[in-house]
Amino acid sequence: MLGALPPPPFDPGFLRLATDLRRAGIEPSRGEGWHHVRHGVWVDATVWVGLDPTQRHAAFVHATSLQRRLDAPLIAAGTSAAALWGLPRIEAWPSHVRHLVTGRRVRGSAIMRPMVGLETDPQEVHGVLVTPVARTVIDLARSGSLVTAVAAADHALRHELCSPSELIAEVAAIPRRAAGRTSAALTRDLADPLSMSAGESLSRVQMFHLNLPKPILQRELHDGEGLIGLGDFWWEGVVGEFDGKVKYRIPAGATAEEASRILWAEKRREDRIRTRARMARWVWFDALRPDRLLQKLAHVGIRPVARPGWFDLGSSNAS
Repeated sequence: MLGALPPPPFDPGFLRLATDLRRAGIEPSRGEGWHHVRHGVWVDATVWVGLDPTQRHAAFVHATSLQRRLDAPLIAAGTSAAALWGLPRIEAWPSHVRHLVTGRRVRGSAIMRPMVGLETDPQEVHGVLVTPVARTVIDLARSGSLVTAVAAADHALRHELCSPSELIAEVAAIPRRAAGRTSAALTRDLADPLSMSAGESLSRVQMFHLNLPKPILQRELHDGEGLIGLGDFWWEGVVGEFDGKVKYRIPAGATAEEASRILWAEKRREDRIRTRARMARWVWFDALRPDRLLQKLAHVGIRPVARPGWFDLGSSNAS
């Protein structure tokens, strides 16, 4: 099952070199019409306002690539490759560019940070060479947090940017005893295309750390009227739902009438769910704090257990 289409990757065609702007009689540092991406590179301020954090970091990576004057091409890796592929991140994006270095160690700088790793067949995204998606996900797992690695893996599988077999192959290629191999294997095993958002991925990793029973994802819920909808998380008799930044999933830009209609539909949906199951809802603030998530789930009877069933290999997400 595929979720909503993700935002498109940042288009570097929006970037402008300061030298080109000045030749055209434009001084970008004066006024508010231009946003400074990095030294010597600007973007229209109205374009910048419309970018999400992933696209903004991708803009920074593209801008850095434009300014490089080296014989060897840049191969974006780790967080930089993730931004170019449009993979989500739980933490704030860094202020540097990660690039792949194979077989040798080089010094980094405030902006350029090398990532030493095995050779790979890079792919091209808008003119920049990038580590393949599966490799990028596994590099994130080896060098960063589990929540971001799983969110990236879930997203990649959900949107068919890579396959489970590619993640398996990337983990198998890591030398035994190499740093980050355990985290990479854990990311491979937790990844699930049925996770519909980074917030759901974060919530699921927290549940894993809390030793809570493994939930079924995207469970169909029915009553006497028919299909109610899909529950983000399901345990027997309990529905868990992650509400994202905006309660009741009201999209940005919705009119008052549209918001009222959405609120009413959501209230009716929730009332129907509560006739057949207990229900817990949480937002980003709760998902980022394990104690709060634990409290909300304990209130509906979901508590830590000795055998939570996360790695019953061969089991299905369907009931």
